[in-house]
Amino acid sequence: MSFEGKTAWITGASSGIGEALAQEWASRGANLILSGRDEGRLSAVANRLETETRTLPFDVRDEDAMQAATEEATRWKDGVDIFVANAGISQRSPAVDTAMQVYRDIIDVDLTAQIAATQALLPHMTARGNGKLLFISSIAGKVGVPMRTAYCAAKHGLIGYADALRGELSQSGIDVHVICPGSVATNVSRNALTGDGSERGRSDKVIDNGIPPGEAAKRILDAVEANQREIIVADGMEEAMGEMRRTPDQLFDQVAGMVAAGYMEKMQAED
Repeated sequence: MSFEGKTAWITGASSGIGEALAQEWASRGANLILSGRDEGRLSAVANRLETETRTLPFDVRDEDAMQAATEEATRWKDGVDIFVANAGISQRSPAVDTAMQVYRDIIDVDLTAQIAATQALLPHMTARGNGKLLFISSIAGKVGVPMRTAYCAAKHGLIGYADALRGELSQSGIDVHVICPGSVATNVSRNALTGDGSERGRSDKVIDNGIPPGEAAKRILDAVEANQREIIVADGMEEAMGEMRRTPDQLFDQVAGMVAAGYMEKMQAED
């Protein structure tokens, strides 16, 4: 797939992997819709891109604002070709010391809000009969990582939603891609929540020494261009862990075959 002239909409686009994806897509000729909470930072990113851009700031937890942004995004240019569910927040705290509200907050941002945004856009994409949905999960969405119980729960859940959705859409012309980054040199650790819900405020060495965001974005888009359904972006031990838990392509094909054979119609007929 060539990205030339396509429109990609990225949530969490003001920094980190989201910003890097915007820069990489712009270099490949795509138009960009950038979303996040901070309008000023989104505008700063947009001003650095040598392509046509639109900024749609909103908090992913505000469903009314998200619905309004979806309506605007689908009216811009020829509509949304690619959607990236990227907004998220991490965690650094033992489960025994973590308030239940932290679980609710992280799952709301990293899972529920991403599902809501995708659901709002699905009618547009299915009516067009083509498109790509990218879900930014994590190696922590494949492997249970200590000090990240809420984050792991949300990211595992995002993969489950994406995999089930991929099967449902397998006859629609819409591709679903799950991206599992390992340590990428962003502010994810610094912005992570601690057990009482406060911001951690400091980074990890493994994150600081991680894959540069620009390199991660290039790996992701190269894999999307090659139509890889599950994309692991990690090095060393993290890559090995992700590969051990990689879902085989044969399983994706089996689920798609069930849908092609009328599985969903049979289930609905029994209701």
